Amino acid sequence: MLLARRNLLQDTMRLALSITGVALAVMLILLLQGFLDGMYRQIAAYLEHTPGTVVVAQEDVTNLLGATSLLPPGTAAAARSRGGTVAPILSQFVILDLHDKKQPVYPVGYDPASGGGPWRLAAGHAPQNNYQVVFDRILAQRHGMALGDTVEMMDRTFTIVGLSEETTSWMTSFIFIRKTAAEALWRIPGGTSFLLVTPPARMTPQMLRDRLTDLPGADALLKGDMIANDARLFARFFSAPLQLMIAIAFLVGTLIVGMVIYNATVERQREYGVLKAIGAHNGVLYRTVVAQALVVASVGTLVGIGVAAGIAQLIMALRPQFLIVLEGAAVAWALLAGMVMALLAALVPVRAIAGLAPAEIFRR
Repeated sequence: MLLARRNLLQDTMRLALSITGVALAVMLILLLQGFLDGMYRQIAAYLEHTPGTVVVAQEDVTNLLGATSLLPPGTAAAARSRGGTVAPILSQFVILDLHDKKQPVYPVGYDPASGGGPWRLAAGHAPQNNYQVVFDRILAQRHGMALGDTVEMMDRTFTIVGLSEETTSWMTSFIFIRKTAAEALWRIPGGTSFLLVTPPARMTPQMLRDRLTDLPGADALLKGDMIANDARLFARFFSAPLQLMIAIAFLVGTLIVGMVIYNATVERQREYGVLKAIGAHNGVLYRTVVAQALVVASVGTLVGIGVAAGIAQLIMALRPQFLIVLEGAAVAWALLAGMVMALLAALVPVRAIAGLAPAEIFRR
């Protein structure tokens, strides 16, 4: 361990640069994974905060955010007859023109008596008539809008009476109006996109789903399954590129540690040769090289975790539509990745020591 410390401290600038390189790689891994986890949390936010454990959608519609759903008339009454409490909503994507910018939003028309509206208000109140809307707070902030302002949606004007929390993402934002207002907006009297159904006492969600599977023109899914379907839908577009970038960051970190340890090993070949000549076993020298790699990777990983946490907070403060979630599991994986970087980076230097012949060293 003494030799490992001497080798690393021989060039403190190189040591600092190598730790910085590992820290940047770990930071990038954590931020990318945190962005992916945050995206999944934003996708699931609405369904996780609405009533019901079973979602009834139009036949062959298996997710909330990826398709338009319109249930046949009478579906809500049929669902109630099979047990449980029903909260109907009418929703679909809309493009708003806000300050000459196109902004996709997801209006949800809900019945205040049943639920399905905003679960947390930062200011104001829920819509009390068909000309009022609850806007997402971050979306309103980005466009300089406040309570009392008006917004044009299709051919109708709505007044912002509430600002909701936890209803935005970098892709879109939820806004909330009365279900009767949504029916008038989209000219679908009595229309319903989804039913959020809560089972009665002594009935499990699975039992309720099975009871609802024979509704004509409709499919019933557990809420968790619909959340997973939404996540898979967006993962097809975003998960693969982000995972590739995470793999590249891991490779870069491994190469940085490998180059540093290899150079430190090559520069000290004479000392290693002397140690082998006086009887030091390869195992002792291998442990020295691995210890060097572990020190660089461990310090770099810890620094990277701290920097990632700070930058995540900065990004969310400057761009609150982005949610970066640094979960304990992700941090644990980052620590493991740092250790794996160290072990992989030690392979080449270890091979150099294994092939080192003391006689050759003394002849130089």
